[in-house]
Amino acid sequence: MLRHALERQGHAVIEARDQAEGLKMLQQAQPALVLSDLRLPEGDGFGVLRASKEIDPDVPVIVMTAYGSIEDAVTAMKEGALDFLAKPVDPDHLLLLVSRALEQRRLVTENLLMKEELAVRRGAPQLVGDDASLRKVFASLQRAASTDTTVLIEGESGTGKELFARSLHALSSRADAPFVAINCAAIPDTLLETELFGHEKGAFTGAVSRKPGKFEMAHRGTLFLDEIGDLPLALQAKILRALEERRFERVGGTALVTVDVRLVAATNRGLRAAVAARRFREDLFFRLSVFPITVPPLRDRGNDIPLLARYFVDRFCRDLKKKPLALSPAALDALQAYRWPGNVRELQNCIERAVILADGDSILPRHLNLSFVDTPAVEEAPNPWAHLDLTGALSDVTKRAVAEVERLKIREVMREADGNKGRAAEMLQISYKNLLAKLKEHAIE
Repeated sequence: MLRHALERQGHAVIEARDQAEGLKMLQQAQPALVLSDLRLPEGDGFGVLRASKEIDPDVPVIVMTAYGSIEDAVTAMKEGALDFLAKPVDPDHLLLLVSRALEQRRLVTENLLMKEELAVRRGAPQLVGDDASLRKVFASLQRAASTDTTVLIEGESGTGKELFARSLHALSSRADAPFVAINCAAIPDTLLETELFGHEKGAFTGAVSRKPGKFEMAHRGTLFLDEIGDLPLALQAKILRALEERRFERVGGTALVTVDVRLVAATNRGLRAAVAARRFREDLFFRLSVFPITVPPLRDRGNDIPLLARYFVDRFCRDLKKKPLALSPAALDALQAYRWPGNVRELQNCIERAVILADGDSILPRHLNLSFVDTPAVEEAPNPWAHLDLTGALSDVTKRAVAEVERLKIREVMREADGNKGRAAEMLQISYKNLLAKLKEHAIE
């Protein structure tokens, strides 16, 4: 009866018998509106509501319930339902609610489109992709942009975290103020504090004048800290204070500098693991991750690969002043079969090289130079204890085993710290002097 009433008004209707079938339909069809009974043969309407909001946070959901279960309907509205209908359902009332819900959805969509158009006019970077996982990121960006909340962008290297940060800034009320970016991993620890907070004249040798830091330069705008997981522990405390109090002291100064900055941070490593290993302050982690956004890797956005590839082909043909090129079907197949460990950045570099090499009307597989298509066979991991000397008493063997574990651990941490002994000592939670002694003991360069 409900389906016939809705179809008479020109709506296309998809039916599901229970929660499981409803979830399947939600993922396949991505409807403009969801109408669900709270009581279902299998599962319930609350499950349908939560799944709907998980797939598309903006989809309006109307729930139906028996007259005696109005409390359940109120609970559903607290969880995000737009409205509810008491059974038996009045078709005219239903059609009115559906009409209002679809109009509200249309206005929300138009508002987002206007914001995106305004952002493009202001010079926001173009984010290319239509995958469902990327649409979730876009929706999160829109929500975060309307607030001043600190945002943490997580994702693998090459996924375009800085582009998302710039888009967030361009969509926000701070769009006309500066966007200032700094890569925390690219600057030596000894210089990072002065880069962030500036210094006074005479603060150290060579400081011939006062220099403002990135925090001051981003006043009233957005400060983007890339690879924030590489911040030294000593500096993390000062950043936390600057975020909470919105003021700080320049290096070598005593006067407090007050700033109004929206912070966006990014990392390609798990900060929770760094907190557990005591390489990252827990209080700073919670301060940064108020609104986390995870950018999916390119291998999880298979449908976006042809879209991105064609976008980069057109862009580089224009930049390099070459005639328009097409991607051959074989080249597209090769692109989609590749795992893209370097994500969008690797795809961009691959297409730029292919455009340069292409000498006909099309880009062919040989122009792509995908070096890692053939994955080498996985070799059986060697037994780390195969060479251990097991002669002598148990105490002698234990001593040798502990020494071997120490040597392996110290070598691994020294690699992670790029040979920086101070950082390695922090990661191992031992003193610098103790580390030097163990490096000598185990003959580690």
